[in-house]
Amino acid sequence: MSQSNTKVDLGALFGATDTSTFLGLESCSDLASIEAPIAIIGAPCATPYRSVGAYCRNAPDALRQATAPLTANIERHDFDSGAAVFPDAKLRAVDCGNLPFDETDGAGNREIIRNAIRTIIGRGAVPVVLGGDDSIPIPMIQALGDATPGETFTILQIDAHIDWRQTHMDEPMGLSSTMRRASEMNHIERIIQVGARGIGSAATSDYEDAKAWGVDFVPARELHRSGVEAALDLIPEGSNIIVCIDADAIDPALVPGVIARSPGGLTYWQMVDLVQGAAKRGRIAAMDFVEFMPERDIDGVGALTFARIITTALGVLARQKA
Repeated sequence: MSQSNTKVDLGALFGATDTSTFLGLESCSDLASIEAPIAIIGAPCATPYRSVGAYCRNAPDALRQATAPLTANIERHDFDSGAAVFPDAKLRAVDCGNLPFDETDGAGNREIIRNAIRTIIGRGAVPVVLGGDDSIPIPMIQALGDATPGETFTILQIDAHIDWRQTHMDEPMGLSSTMRRASEMNHIERIIQVGARGIGSAATSDYEDAKAWGVDFVPARELHRSGVEAALDLIPEGSNIIVCIDADAIDPALVPGVIARSPGGLTYWQMVDLVQGAAKRGRIAAMDFVEFMPERDIDGVGALTFARIITTALGVLARQKA
């Protein structure tokens, strides 16, 4: 019997096809015409650095491709959602493709993201942003303040790092500064940060500033010991919630495709329980999934895991809209 080193496309067994959209969902390139309740948008880059450029630019498309084996089975029972991902065809998300970016213009990139999110919210859809570097939440959070004047929000950040730097390489709107910038926005009334571990990007003074502002921290070790309720109980009932997820929050055995691997991360089920539990406490107004780096992934395992969390989150948002 002859042998071959060619990989077999096992997804073909289940009717999978190549896809340019997440889960093979309908595309919508014109944000001003969105009619769906949920809009996926790729943001490959917000704040580039000369040393590495747009270092997570390939993440949105890698996450889409990770869902290719599921495209023919989107209507089947999803045990993680308790039924089909989208319980009704009218509740399906659309995929709006990727936003353009310029590796020499971080401010311009962030403005493009901010305007796009503002438009999506204006159409009545919940934005789900696929990043991209970890500064992408800054313009997303700004857009929520623009689009919903008078509303206040709770941020649930799930991340290995607390992102309270004043600047990084003289850039105040970039790497590791997202939660400090969010704390300066008038529409942010509460920040809950889950999953911190190891030696992070923050100085002790950054951590102390965050505590003084009023951040509630649930480090990864505490979450493992006490369960997700340690974080969920901090979300007031009826909150407007912004969920910000960095891929490195998850244990690198599950998602190795991150910039800074660190042992002790969250499990798949902890991530799912946090998202599903947050939706029971209040209304999720926006979500981002950032800092996945496919070039550091191993055999697509990380892309599959992260994409599966995103898929479950889409089911949560669909049920919220229902």
